Amino acid sequence: MASSNPNPESNNSEQIKSLPRIKILTMFRLGLFQMGLGIMSLLTLGVLNRVMIDELKVLPLIAAGAIAMYQFVSPARVWFGQMSDAKTIGGYHRSGYVWIGAAFFTVISFVALQVVWQLGYSLQARGWSFQTYGWAAILASVFAVYGLALSASSTPFAALLVDVSDEDNRSQLIGVVWSMLMVGIVIGAIVSSKLLETPEVCGSAILSYDPSQTGKIADIAQLQATINPVFIIMPAIVFGLCILATFGVEKKYSRYSLRSQAVEREDQITLKKALKVLTASRQTGFFFGFLMVLTISLFMQDSILEPYGGEVFGMCIAETTRLNIPFGIGTLIGIGSTGFLLVPRLGKKNTTKFGCIGAALCNGLIIMAGFSASKSLLMFGLLLFGLSSGMLTAGATSLMLDLTAAETAGTFIGAWGLAQSMARGSATVLGGGFLNLGKTLFELPAMAYGLVFVLQAIGMIFAILLLRRVNVKEFQKNAKLAIGSILENELD
Repeated sequence: MASSNPNPESNNSEQIKSLPRIKILTMFRLGLFQMGLGIMSLLTLGVLNRVMIDELKVLPLIAAGAIAMYQFVSPARVWFGQMSDAKTIGGYHRSGYVWIGAAFFTVISFVALQVVWQLGYSLQARGWSFQTYGWAAILASVFAVYGLALSASSTPFAALLVDVSDEDNRSQLIGVVWSMLMVGIVIGAIVSSKLLETPEVCGSAILSYDPSQTGKIADIAQLQATINPVFIIMPAIVFGLCILATFGVEKKYSRYSLRSQAVEREDQITLKKALKVLTASRQTGFFFGFLMVLTISLFMQDSILEPYGGEVFGMCIAETTRLNIPFGIGTLIGIGSTGFLLVPRLGKKNTTKFGCIGAALCNGLIIMAGFSASKSLLMFGLLLFGLSSGMLTAGATSLMLDLTAAETAGTFIGAWGLAQSMARGSATVLGGGFLNLGKTLFELPAMAYGLVFVLQAIGMIFAILLLRRVNVKEFQKNAKLAIGSILENELD
């Protein structure tokens, strides 16, 4: 017999209202997790990528492709999300996954650095030999494992944000938490640049990119002595932040057990059924495509920004690490102000659209800085680019959570994480690939890097066109019908 009340969520509304509401201090505490991810992003895409391309002379496409593997394993995000919906660890749906994943990805980052050194030694001794390509393949494999650990931690954490918030305070929570991501990038940039600012790795030894160079081009032993401690100290701090951010939050604030019709029927809500809910609305596909294009366009410069500073502006490793500071500060201001000021006034779609337009225009400033070799213009362009990125990130993330069914939040967050991760991986590879192409087409380095920034701007405009097709109300109606239908069928 079908259930006479297929929507118990409405019966639980009073109980949900009686639960404690998340306060601003707890929002900032949750943001410590994102701060840690910001620091890890800086270490991988900032320090490791820069060292490989500029110091060790690894081809940009190979360096970017190896690092991007941590994004290409992102289909696992959907599985980890569904697992956190259905299976608890230590009595918690989210926290256990967050802690175990964090323990693994912080340790694996140090392992990745050691493989980078072996790749550099092989390249110096043998050039692009079978052994050198073998080390590049090993590095890609290590980053794939790193990505799995990151997915196991970050996807349940994003689902936890849905669990502990309500519609009227979710945009504020997102604004605070994603602002802390940029705080992590800024703090990581400052601390790392201080640790890396030594004569051995910051001086006149910056060389122009030469793909035919196979001789000794860097003192790897000196680089190891300086950079290894950074990859011990910073990940240890990140792991501590992950624990501090989430300890006790799920137990006190989570609404998941009251919202979800599935919690008491974990054995029946399989990944297959969760995917039926995920695909119930065409809006899921529209938003998935929008996220892909937006993320590729936003992050294509990730793999080339530090090398851009090194090759075009003659900056050392410590200086290029500090390029993340104006970008991070701009993004921090953009996200923080958007969640509290712009989204309530302009709406989520308009806020995202204006952010895309601003980001496209800022790429022009970054290109101009390269042709004029003006570090100050580059810093200003990155500040404004960060501001625009913050606007579109806050708007798109708030929109993302509106396009998430509470009953299968982990699965939906996994799907959105899949779109973003596949896009970021593609962006990393495309950035390195188009830089290789630019170096083939143009003799002037600024032209080669400019090609990448121009393509980013074009992608931003295309993302706006896709955004027009996204309709939250249509999604929510279809998702609720699908959830009710699936659960009714199980009760028949």
